[in-house]
Amino acid sequence: MEKDSEEKEGHCKKGVTRRGFLQLMGAGAAASVTTGTLAAEPTPEVVTPGEMSKVSLQVNGRRHRILIEPRWSLLYVIREKLGLTGTKVGCERGECGACTVLINGQPRYACLILAAEAEGTEITTLEGLMKGEDLGPVQQAFVENDAFQCGYCTPGQIMAVEGLLRANPNPSAEEIRQGMSGNLCRCGAYPNIFNAVRRAAELKKVAGGA
Repeated sequence: MEKDSEEKEGHCKKGVTRRGFLQLMGAGAAASVTTGTLAAEPTPEVVTPGEMSKVSLQVNGRRHRILIEPRWSLLYVIREKLGLTGTKVGCERGECGACTVLINGQPRYACLILAAEAEGTEITTLEGLMKGEDLGPVQQAFVENDAFQCGYCTPGQIMAVEGLLRANPNPSAEEIRQGMSGNLCRCGAYPNIFNAVRRAAELKKVAGGA
């Protein structure tokens, strides 16, 4: 009775007991090892690079004519092909703002823009804010207000401030919060960043809106 009860409990819908199922699977595994089918793995498909195309990118006032793949992001081209590493790689999905650059004066996430899409625009990176070896007003304001800790998000923060002040030279506190809402600082340096925005606005006025 105990044996009959065990078999009934282990009975599946197709009439195979647990014991029978395990025996069947064991026999199948042994056969696979014998024939070598387990060792045969499918060969992964090799994806060949896309056809290269020529683009002309205007970056920091300088024109670059380069070959790119259509799938390359502007972030990848700026860093890996042009060597402008001030633009940082963050989330690569438009959430953190570390890769912020200016496209025709407006802050944009470089990770979400294909390099081919940026042709015909004016691109400005962190390096483009400097005057030779001198820091730009926003960069100087960040230094004066200690508006960073680890510093990784700082280039994107600076570019967002630059774009904000170009559109609105004298933003209110609420406008600063809105303008900087797309840039995350995991260190939590927001109070100093907001102070740096106000200082940058002052420095830009002194410099004649530069």
